[in-house]
Amino acid sequence: MAAGSLPTAMKAQHLEVLNTPYVLREVPLPKITSPYDLLIKVDAASYCHTDAVLASGQMLPNPPSLPHVGCHEFAGTVIATAPDSVPPASEFKPGDRIGTGGRSFHPCGICEECQDTTHPENDVAGYSIFCPASLSNGISKDGGFREYAVVDSRQAVSIPTELSAVDTAPMMCAGITIYAALKRCSLKSGQSVGIIGCGGGLGHLGLQFGVRMGLDVFGFDAADKALELARGLNTGAKVIDSRVETAERIVQQVGESKGKKYQGEKGLDSVIILPESQRAFDYGMKLLKNHGRCILVSFPKDGFHISSHDIVFRDISIIGSLVGSVKSMREALDIAAKYNIKATSKCFPLSKLNELVKEYNRGYGGKLVVDMSQERPA
Repeated sequence: MAAGSLPTAMKAQHLEVLNTPYVLREVPLPKITSPYDLLIKVDAASYCHTDAVLASGQMLPNPPSLPHVGCHEFAGTVIATAPDSVPPASEFKPGDRIGTGGRSFHPCGICEECQDTTHPENDVAGYSIFCPASLSNGISKDGGFREYAVVDSRQAVSIPTELSAVDTAPMMCAGITIYAALKRCSLKSGQSVGIIGCGGGLGHLGLQFGVRMGLDVFGFDAADKALELARGLNTGAKVIDSRVETAERIVQQVGESKGKKYQGEKGLDSVIILPESQRAFDYGMKLLKNHGRCILVSFPKDGFHISSHDIVFRDISIIGSLVGSVKSMREALDIAAKYNIKATSKCFPLSKLNELVKEYNRGYGGKLVVDMSQERPA
């Protein structure tokens, strides 16, 4: 799209006051300021638990400045790159379909994080999703709940032809976060993983990814709608109601099925904790065999109580996992395209974002997505 044909204004949903509905208003288009920048037409923008945390004022110690445009998992079409006077540093061109996550917009390129290539979820030297100087789409800068956005081309990935924008948007946070967490389990094909909170946005994608990664997947949840969603996927994962089955019973069953004699040998090789619940954390820890790995993705305000007995006598490792590298993002999309891995989603137009939030608060188990095509003329 030629620069002269670009609109001069767009619609965006703004959080103007914490704990209040979003306000739809017209604002100028964002501007390209770096050779890495891409101006995109947003095609789909997915709602994340972090959007709810941010809107409620719990994004501490660095709350966003208001008014704020949320959403850090979105997909769109490139309509402009850096002007001719600025040599473009991007592989993308107008017309390309891309997905983009929240981190890392304009990293410094020189800090320890940016230069570290040893972390399993870092990319090439000079670019890190963990750069403390970078901004994050939808968190420390405006995100995808608007018609157009400027993103850093280094945080973007091409969308496979098999996937739509609505398919892709949830993968840019929920999908990559659970995929990276599964990778952090460091499991071989046939080893076992338990996903605690398997019927939520991340969890139901984790069931699909885990099975396709060759793992023996157990899903646990404690809500009827979430269990119904997880079981309806028919992935082959074992979906268990944690209100009915005790962790101790699951451990015994797993041990017996594998012919294990000693108690420490029984249980799962790894668990991923998704709910912000001490009960969920405790349940997951009880599922682990000795030397197992507990991957923490959730971050409750008051943290988790951890038993030193598990750490010392059982040699349980507890590892935090936050999103994933651009390389992992590409891997996740390729696997999703190959095996038809998709979020169970419900779509709303941009103007109905507050209705989407109400649906989220009612406990919808899958992903809620703003589909821009619902308001654009055919």
